[in-house]
Amino acid sequence: MWKQKTFNLRARPRGFHLVTEEVVQHLPELRDINVGILHLFIQHTSASLTLNENADPTVRSDMEAHFNEFVPERAPYYQHTYEGDDDMPAHIKASILGASITVPITNGRLATGTWQGIYLGEHRDHGGSRRLVATIQGE
Repeated sequence: MWKQKTFNLRARPRGFHLVTEEVVQHLPELRDINVGILHLFIQHTSASLTLNENADPTVRSDMEAHFNEFVPERAPYYQHTYEGDDDMPAHIKASILGASITVPITNGRLATGTWQGIYLGEHRDHGGSRRLVATIQGE
């Protein structure tokens, strides 16, 4: 079986946000899959998806602090500056982290590790809601 669905995550401020439960709420179809794959793709160039620590929120704040240091705003060599100081760094962060993740589905649930969750990396100060395309394959 193949199924594809597009949905929006609610708007969040800049930072890394645990969105696993919001994703699962949009995908009740997961319950019908015994063995399968969920592929999530974010349709934006200034936000990203990744898997990481789901228990300690300091991991998310440390991720934000690290990426802000690693990819600074207002670098003198940026040419793409007309959409704001946060725009070009957001594109770079999104490219580093990626626009998609793939998660196994086992017995109707995402087969993430004990301490894994789906992160939305919101790299703009005011990014708005973010659109995801979910593709489910399984039986």
